[in-house]
Amino acid sequence: MKQLAVASKRQLADVVVKNGKIVNVFTHEIIQADIAIADGKIVGIGAYDGHTIIDAQGKYVCPGLIDGHVHIESSMVTPSEFSRVVVPHGVTTVITDPHEIANVAGTEGIEFMLNDSEHIPLDVYVMLPSCVPATAFEHAGATLHAEHLAPFLSHPRVLGLAEVMDYPALLHGQQQMLDKLTITLQAGKLIDGHLAGLNETAINVYRSAMVHTDHECVTVSEALERIRRGMYVLIREGSVAKDLNKLLPAVNTYNARRFLFCTDDKHIDELVTEGSIDHHIRLAIQAGMEPITAIQMATLNAAECYRLYTKGAIAPGYDADFLFVEDLQSFSITHVYKNGILVAENGKARFSVDKAAHIEKTITHSVYAKNVTHADLQIPFTRGNTANVIQIIPNHLHTKRLVTQVEVENDVFQPSVERDLLKLVVVERHRGLGVGVGIVNGFQLKKGAIASSIAHDSHNITATGTNDDDIIVAIEQIKNINGGLVVVENGRVLADLPLEIGGLMTAKSYEEVLERLQTIHDALMTIGASNEFNPFITLAFLALPVIPELKLTDQGLFDVSSFQFIDVEA
Repeated sequence: MKQLAVASKRQLADVVVKNGKIVNVFTHEIIQADIAIADGKIVGIGAYDGHTIIDAQGKYVCPGLIDGHVHIESSMVTPSEFSRVVVPHGVTTVITDPHEIANVAGTEGIEFMLNDSEHIPLDVYVMLPSCVPATAFEHAGATLHAEHLAPFLSHPRVLGLAEVMDYPALLHGQQQMLDKLTITLQAGKLIDGHLAGLNETAINVYRSAMVHTDHECVTVSEALERIRRGMYVLIREGSVAKDLNKLLPAVNTYNARRFLFCTDDKHIDELVTEGSIDHHIRLAIQAGMEPITAIQMATLNAAECYRLYTKGAIAPGYDADFLFVEDLQSFSITHVYKNGILVAENGKARFSVDKAAHIEKTITHSVYAKNVTHADLQIPFTRGNTANVIQIIPNHLHTKRLVTQVEVENDVFQPSVERDLLKLVVVERHRGLGVGVGIVNGFQLKKGAIASSIAHDSHNITATGTNDDDIIVAIEQIKNINGGLVVVENGRVLADLPLEIGGLMTAKSYEEVLERLQTIHDALMTIGASNEFNPFITLAFLALPVIPELKLTDQGLFDVSSFQFIDVEA
């Protein structure tokens, strides 16, 4: 066998990396030695000769980074195009949950994500969506039961069942949920959790169901309770949920091996400018974490959590996925290698990707919303003017329930720019069903409206604005472009970004997407949006009825704490 022959020095290596300082994530040491590579695998650490010599020029050699939980759809580009963005940031492996596209297109959406991520220099592993729809309190474009997921479990890149977020179904032993857990465990696969705001009893329930991760911790105490019960905790730093600095105090010398990093949901512009898991490492080091511990969390911990036993380290038997880093404090990446081949240099991809040759029409034509009228948008008040209002928390997934007086004329709610009380609308867009209407505080818009077909997790059309006319125009434009983002002022579309793949992604290059996002940003400034947070990212999570406290679905205003619908009028 060639690899054994190279390891024993009976044969020259394909590639040898010399003059590098190896970051050893097993022992927290820096080792100066050659790295011998054969057939894309590391086969030796020591003194080796090879057909090709790579001079690391004294740089640190780190394992390729692993994102433990990401929804690629949130980048708004396809998996293949996504690789062009994250690989230059040192990410060589991701574990993705395609539940965004699955909520729109079912199994065809999962198949698209698997097919589009073939033959790229990024290992894309999949956890199958466990909750499509996420709950029974909204309408999605598909319903996936165990029999729909089972055929995927034999795919070599499918690792298990993704975030189980329907806690009531798990708690009460709902048969469809138990069936999904059963087929996953019988296949020897893993199960991810989603324990947002849940107590110790819930952790016990999840662990008893063999759920072994959670990425929804927002406090140190939450993280520690999960670690104590044998879970892995994924520390999240995305576009909305930025939990890293809050959770780092939970990590210590004794428990660090139970923590890893994830982005969950991150927009393309922030991936380009900030980075991906490399950003986590830099933030952790800046907060005082020892650099090799941060690197270990981003590599070996993630690999072992997901049983990727040939990833996450620079050692014999491991894939030759590695980075050159100028210095560990700034974690400045200069080169990225995948299977021993240079794939990125100085922040630029050294590879191209093929565009999807064929995408099913059910995916590219996914917006079937009803024609929304002014009557659909009325919020009646019969007893006074006190309302249950969704209060957003900038850069957080959680919201607050605000009970306050609102302006009412002729027994219907009137938006107030002065008090920042705007109308929020969710339009079912898969079968032309209903419209949910509520009141939101915190967007700070001064005029106009915005709308989006990205609304976790069912991805109905979500809109907010200062007046009904602009809200209706924005919703209609979403339909016209087959999904995407829209900004409207005085009945005129100021900017839009078409997302023709499920209303979530586009086949365009990430560079083109960045250009359109700039026009979106300029339009947002025109209507008075805040610079402190991204209104579209915040809007995308206001229809997710599994994260506290108050959310709006196409069926109405939902109190997550009591898991029931409530009236807008308090």
